[in-house]
Amino acid sequence: MFEIHAFMALPFLDRDDEQRRLRRFMGGDDSRLAVLYGRRRCGKSTLVQRVCAEGDVYALADERESSLQVQALASEVARIVPEFDAARYPSWDSLFTSLEARVERLNLVLDEFHYLVSSAPELPSVIQRHLDRPGPRRLRLVLCGSSQRMMQGLALDRSAPLYGRAQEILRLTPLGPGWIADALGLRGAAAVEAWAVWGGVPRYWELAQRYPSLQEAIRDLVLHRHGVLHDEPHGLLLDDMRSATQASTLLALVGAGCNRLSEIAARMGKPSGALTRPLANLIDLGYLRKEVPFGEDERSSKRTLYRIDDPLVAFWFRFVQPARTLLQRDLLEPVEARLSAAFPQHCAEAWEVLARESVPRLRIGGIGWGPASRWWGNGRGGPIEFDVVAESLDGESVLIGEAKWASRPDVARWRAELRVRAESAPFLRGRRLVTALWVKDGAEGGDTVTPAAVMDALR
Repeated sequence: MFEIHAFMALPFLDRDDEQRRLRRFMGGDDSRLAVLYGRRRCGKSTLVQRVCAEGDVYALADERESSLQVQALASEVARIVPEFDAARYPSWDSLFTSLEARVERLNLVLDEFHYLVSSAPELPSVIQRHLDRPGPRRLRLVLCGSSQRMMQGLALDRSAPLYGRAQEILRLTPLGPGWIADALGLRGAAAVEAWAVWGGVPRYWELAQRYPSLQEAIRDLVLHRHGVLHDEPHGLLLDDMRSATQASTLLALVGAGCNRLSEIAARMGKPSGALTRPLANLIDLGYLRKEVPFGEDERSSKRTLYRIDDPLVAFWFRFVQPARTLLQRDLLEPVEARLSAAFPQHCAEAWEVLARESVPRLRIGGIGWGPASRWWGNGRGGPIEFDVVAESLDGESVLIGEAKWASRPDVARWRAELRVRAESAPFLRGRRLVTALWVKDGAEGGDTVTPAAVMDALR
């Protein structure tokens, strides 16, 4: 495992398009409502505070009673509107009515908005009435929250009060894999190893950079029972559902290698149809992904596999969840021994994912490629599978590749074996075949792609 550079303040990375859109909204004459949401720790609060100007009001909600939240917001507004908090506001409606009467133009950011709605379910309807009132547009509202389901419902559910009223709806997802190199000062295979644990979540990077090595960061943050991230998946799931039990069970089974719907249903003792919606919810939230062989329709394929899509969640269900009893007794050594033995395979699987993601951003063979998938099935000589398959943008070529995570590369042999196997692929159909290898170690160039090239592309 690699060494992390000495601690330094984590720079603000990427999010250029989100900043541009929010600044345009906050300066627009006709702007009324923007919605920003996404899983926690992805930098939503940092982003909105970065775009706020001196005359804007930023208010961070919490889980207090509604009356206390109303008065807390009045106190924040009083920084911009003198003595606004001198009055008592019996409701959200009275606060918004008074605010609109006293300002010409004001950007109001309500962060962790889902907490406000939990204590005052009528709030979206109150906001709707104020947005729909005729007259000058005095308030620009930015609603920000980590409860993805609730925030999506506010803006995208046709039955919701705020449906159709937002000028901007931004879903903040984890950063591209390549940015971890900038955040932690890493290159090559070390950046891939770090991404295999932390994924693209800036807060995880910020926590990890305080440790001299990846091993120590994992031990203190994830494995130790008092670690900040020891129960992270449970907290993430509770952000979006009343009970995390079923979702946690599904993720545990997928993490343990039950990748087919029939296998998952059998293990849970439920009919397959009863799990379709819960699995779809986990896909929508970014925790699972569906894989079908290259060339098949995801909606109709009968060979669908489910995989955990978030690196930290995958890591947790692979190494932490099965060892909870040992970890609660502070018996970290046997868990770390298993982790050390299995970590290369964990990284190899992450490397496959990164290889596929990099394909549309690399001109392999001087050709532009569409999205890449896995493929498994029968070739002319029997069952075969490929880590990377993509079609060229002009439809005339097919790329077939393998991702290797071996410290002692044998590129010449791998290249020859791949070519022979690839030529038997039934989906070529006379099109030009291009092959490539994604290797942990080795020289970059030609049909060989290294971690440095992949991480540079995925930014």
